[in-house]
Amino acid sequence: MKPKVIVFDLGKVLLDFDYSIAARRVAAQSAMPADQVYQFFDCSPLLYRYETGLMTDAQFFDEVRKATGFRGSFDEFSQFFADIFWPIEPMVQLQATVRKQGIPTYIFSNTNDLAIGHIRRNFPFYANFDGYIYSYEHGAMKPNAKLYEVMERQAGRRGSDILYLDDRAENVAAGAARGWQVILQESPDKTRAAFERIGLIERHATP
Repeated sequence: MKPKVIVFDLGKVLLDFDYSIAARRVAAQSAMPADQVYQFFDCSPLLYRYETGLMTDAQFFDEVRKATGFRGSFDEFSQFFADIFWPIEPMVQLQATVRKQGIPTYIFSNTNDLAIGHIRRNFPFYANFDGYIYSYEHGAMKPNAKLYEVMERQAGRRGSDILYLDDRAENVAAGAARGWQVILQESPDKTRAAFERIGLIERHATP
């Protein structure tokens, strides 16, 4: 069944990222080595609190500064923390292809304000979506059902009208449980093949 809307996760679907880039930059002006900064970002509850809207940008920076001994300014930290992304070009092209067909497309992401600000400023393709659902704006992270309900309300669609792409199996499973069509993002080639099977794009068509 051809979907009425297509919902894209952001990280590892449209943009790749690497928190170790941020860790090295922050560590260069900190009392904490890069591997520990990385673990702090990746494993402490701080990022979860920030990405569910429980902390402001300033509060997040203050907690990072206290934990790591970071000596730079807020503006320096913001750049270090957010400039960790690069586009997955075949997926960007795939989204552009289906959008040209008039199919609405949405971003549906566990993310934070600093990252989104950086992405908006630096990746022009990001303006070409019909809506954006961010965890930090709604107080919930995927796979929490609350965020999926927000997605359905914003799109005005439910069940199999929605096709959802995500690189995390638990997030895809939560969409499937709501009757959404789902694709677990493993590679651009596999996702493209899935789009062909669904009838969204022609086989071997050039985006």
